[in-house]
Amino acid sequence: MPVVVATVKTKPGRRADVLAVFRRHTPAVHAEPGCLLYAVHSGEDRVTVIENWADQASLDAHSAGPALEAIGAEIAEALAAPVDVAVLQPVPAGEPGKDRLPQT
Repeated sequence: MPVVVATVKTKPGRRADVLAVFRRHTPAVHAEPGCLLYAVHSGEDRVTVIENWADQASLDAHSAGPALEAIGAEIAEALAAPVDVAVLQPVPAGEPGKDRLPQT
């Protein structure tokens, strides 16, 4: 089950604008088939989205879907750098149950 960590670095003063876009489109992402987790977090100069998808096909559909396209278009002018997207797989380590996201 793929886990995605996407980091959006925002221009000064634009973080709230980016968060508003994610708030607007996250319900549509949550409704996509295979979405197990789509959680938006923010820091001083960035917004980070942690995602978990049931399988690669679900992630591929999301990646080509209208919600992600809309998010990208609406945040483009607020970006300080290109979005950093990492697609990851869990690595068993340490105590079982504490070593991965609950859905993986």
